This record gives sequence, structure tokens and C-alpha cells, in this order.
Amino acid sequence: MEWTPRNVIIPSVIETSPRGERAFDIYSLLLRERIIFLGTPIDDLVANLIIAQLLYLEREDRDKDISLYIHSPGGTIPAGLAIYDTMQLIQPDMATYCVGMTASLATLLLASGA
Repeated sequence: MEWTPRNVIIPSVIETSPRGERAFDIYSLLLRERIIFLGTPIDDLVANLIIAQLLYLEREDRDKDISLYIHSPGGTIPAGLAIYDTMQLIQPDMATYCVGMTASLATLLLASGA
């Protein structure tokens, strides 16, 4: 299953602080709130991105929960199992939510949340 992004638009959010304004992509702001969004078929590239985010959030705070929002038709078995293994490995509890649909390996990830 190969997924190729075409004309992907990633929304930006302007954040104002005493130091001025700064633009963030929406995924960076979600990550700051310990939210990860999986909205594509699962392949090695997507799995590596999700795993990196999980490991980063564990490093930032082992005691705070992580939320994973899933809208995915599934994907390759090794990539999905790599995400699953990482979810089991890290210390923070994982809350998983289906937004839209999940199928195949995405359903396994959905069911493996706390």
C-alpha cells in the first residue's frame, strides 16, 4: 500500500507571546499538547514519524498521558507492529481515539490504547 501526498496543505497557527508572534504548523502545536494524529495509511515512513513523536514525548515527561487520534485504513504489518511495540514500550499511558475510520492495523493500534 503506497501513499503519496499530493498538494498537501498544512494549516499554520499564529501564536502571540510577549516576545512577539510566531507561526507554527498545526501538528507541532498538537505535539506540544501531547497529541499525535495518524491520518494516513501506515507505511515505514509514517511509522518512523509516529515512533519518533512517541519517544520524544516520553523523554519530555514520562508521567503525562499521550493521545493518539487515528483515521487510517491500516497499512503494512511491520510498520504497524513497530508503532504497536513502541506504544507498549514507553512509560506514559496512551489514550487512543478513532476519528473517522480505522481498519486493519489501525484498529489494532486503536485497541491497544489505555
